[in-house]
Amino acid sequence: MLEILSLIRSDGDPRWCRSVPNWDRGPWLETLLGYRRASGNARPRIISSHLPVQLFPRGFFGSKAKV
Repeated sequence: MLEILSLIRSDGDPRWCRSVPNWDRGPWLETLLGYRRASGNARPRIISSHLPVQLFPRGFFGSKAKV
């Protein structure tokens, strides 16, 4: 899924996918390092998570985020 989203974000150009590691393109939200990386990424951000939907903050569901 990360590869597909990365290609969509880069308008189908695979150079970004090949040059930037997975953990920088779609960092894990559950870790402090991942949260810091995600906060520093340019918008629109790609964020990875295995958290159950019940643990996401309520504000997330009122945002324009795509899931």
